[in-house]
Amino acid sequence: NRAAPDPGWVRSALPWGGSGAARPLGRAECAATHTAQIPSTPPKRDNAPLATPPLTLRNPPDPSPNPQVHPMRALLLILALLPLPAQAQDTDLELVLLADASGSITPTELAFQRDSYARAMTDPAVLTAIANTAYGSIAVTYVEWATNQSVVVPWMQIATLDDAEAFAAALDGPPRGATGRNAIGSALLFGRDLIETNRIDGWRRVIDFSGDTTGNTYGPPIEVARDEVLASGIIINALAIVTERGFGDGGLAGQYEARVIGGPGAFVVEAATRDAFAEAVKRKLILEIAGTPTPRIVTTATD
Repeated sequence: NRAAPDPGWVRSALPWGGSGAARPLGRAECAATHTAQIPSTPPKRDNAPLATPPLTLRNPPDPSPNPQVHPMRALLLILALLPLPAQAQDTDLELVLLADASGSITPTELAFQRDSYARAMTDPAVLTAIANTAYGSIAVTYVEWATNQSVVVPWMQIATLDDAEAFAAALDGPPRGATGRNAIGSALLFGRDLIETNRIDGWRRVIDFSGDTTGNTYGPPIEVARDEVLASGIIINALAIVTERGFGDGGLAGQYEARVIGGPGAFVVEAATRDAFAEAVKRKLILEIAGTPTPRIVTTATD
């Protein structure tokens, strides 16, 4: 093993000859050697950039026309393309029209009821009431009830004459879907469910019930169903179609007042004749749409 050279010694160029033996440099020689190694001016540098080795990517992009898409990115793309859920509609009133179609209502009377609602909805006074609401529109559905319930016209938003005429046209034609005896309690709960599930955001919510009886041979008791509807924040108004049958003190309107209607400002409109029915429907719609305070029982003139 060769010993490491002593840093204090340098090998001479042997200008004097010799066998290559090392000797220490003198102070003058060290100074001269140090001076010779340091240039008097720094070397000039050109502006050429330093050469850098080529960059090699560990995972180069796929040159194919259909590169693989990251699963998360693909999921986000699919979600972005899905249709958005329908937005709730702001309207002044959600109104369920519950019309009697039980066995006591003949086909002619059923058609007359539909025609009366069609005429009332397109009446200028009703359209003015709609235009004067806070939102300028209402949402309406028409349902016939008996032992079962049948939606004749699904939810429609009415703000203009064209809307009202479309609603009126939809009333004309659908076959009778409700049959059997009376189930008032079930009809009220059905109306509540239509409001609760319609995805419409109405400022007020009302069930407009019409009938010629207090019979309830099927389903929950009337008062129990009414209380459930009122607990949902829904108002119940009624149209009492008076017939020759007696209903005790107060008549049918009094029975509806005590057992059917409820909620802030609830009322009953009484129709004593066929001609009065059409006028009663219009008047009731105006009162409901405008939200005008009214007596609990409103009697419509028969002349």
